[in-house]
Amino acid sequence: MDAGSISSLSFSTEKPWSRYRKPFTKVGSTVYIPPLRNSSSNPPSYRQSGDRFIPDRSAMDFDVAHYLLTQPRKEKENVGVVSPAKVAYRKLLAETLLNNRTRILAFNRKTPTSTDSMLTAISEADSSNQSKITKRKRYIPQSAERTLDAPDMVDDFYLNVLDWGSRNVLSIALGNTVYLWNASKGSTSELVTVDDDLGPVTSISWAPDGHHIAVGLNNSYVQLWDSNSAKLLRTLNEIHGSRVGTLAWNKSILTTGGMDGKIVNNDVRIRDHVVKSYRGHQQEVCGLKWSESGKQLASGGNDNLIHIWDQSMATSSSAAARNQNQWLHRFDGHDAAVKALAWCPFQSNLLASGGGGADRCIKFWNTVTGACLNSVETDSQICGLLWNKNERELLSSHGYSQNQLTLWKYPSMVKVGELFGHTSRVLHMTRSPNGCTVATAAGDETLRFWNVFGNPEVDKPAAKKTYSEPFANFSRIR
Repeated sequence: MDAGSISSLSFSTEKPWSRYRKPFTKVGSTVYIPPLRNSSSNPPSYRQSGDRFIPDRSAMDFDVAHYLLTQPRKEKENVGVVSPAKVAYRKLLAETLLNNRTRILAFNRKTPTSTDSMLTAISEADSSNQSKITKRKRYIPQSAERTLDAPDMVDDFYLNVLDWGSRNVLSIALGNTVYLWNASKGSTSELVTVDDDLGPVTSISWAPDGHHIAVGLNNSYVQLWDSNSAKLLRTLNEIHGSRVGTLAWNKSILTTGGMDGKIVNNDVRIRDHVVKSYRGHQQEVCGLKWSESGKQLASGGNDNLIHIWDQSMATSSSAAARNQNQWLHRFDGHDAAVKALAWCPFQSNLLASGGGGADRCIKFWNTVTGACLNSVETDSQICGLLWNKNERELLSSHGYSQNQLTLWKYPSMVKVGELFGHTSRVLHMTRSPNGCTVATAAGDETLRFWNVFGNPEVDKPAAKKTYSEPFANFSRIR
């Protein structure tokens, strides 16, 4: 948790009353003060009464004191025997600490201007530490904020049946039925229940407008629904040869991944919706994520591989380009299926990935150079990954043996906290539109909400947007 680290404060071990101890208090009540000028007379003695000593300044020669303070100091040692190294050292020391002043105590009208030196650096470091101390520490609740029942949840690692739309409506598939939960109103509604020959529902994903939702089915079909009217708008078939386990939107392009290893880009605005097919996985595709810019697509599969596909490959409409199989990068660092994928919100070319039960590692990839930047062992199956949009933190959901959520500080990958509550592996994880609340669904048939990412720093009213895509011209489709 990056809530501001509190630096340790050092305290002096000096006793507070040591500065106020009077000198000679244990000697006696009579104190002898030698005169500052030669005198043949006997030195007078002064009587000290009480606990204060007040000197008699009549014995001081202020002219001599002024002369000693204002006269330049004479070099007593022999200059001829001073080595050049010692001279250079003294010169450097004078430039650094004394600013080329021969005397520290000098009667000047103005104080010398400060220069960049080690003293300035120490002062800046101290002020930086003070600012860290004043930063408020973020509190992370250790229990779920809300828990809802989720009966008939399919306990399948390769499916993706939980998503939270931009209109603050959460969708979850339980068996053959898709339910909608309005987080603003707290109301629940049923969107659709498919027939047994089509189901169960294997994947769902909200469109960017927050009104339309894509539903992937076990028989390889993909349905497009209007959530407001609960009306089926379109069915995309003949895309895959088996179930569609993962979906991802990129504006009006719906990308589907199936058990047949195919990845297909579908433009939902046109009749011939298939605009691009990617072939690289030999087994089921279980993870798909588009980057924030929409220029790169990351895919993970049951063949333990990650592919990075570039959007520019899909710009050509020729038949050869549409069936192009070339990927930008191919990562084979995991030893189990890769379902968990997450693009970093503050570094566009950084991808985090998590492996299954035989791998148990979180890896970080540079999608420009193709290098693996780091690998962290988690000791359990990784089902999902989410970045914190407000802090440099990463949240991971896990399976056996603790079925926990783990919050990591990036890039040190130090554990900030662990959240427990599920009694079975946490299969699905999604985030609210404001980026603060995380919803998780597990094999224990519960849906839990966690306030793990804190509250947004500034609550600004969302600007009203008009979404003309992806279904603005749907009436023209036949």
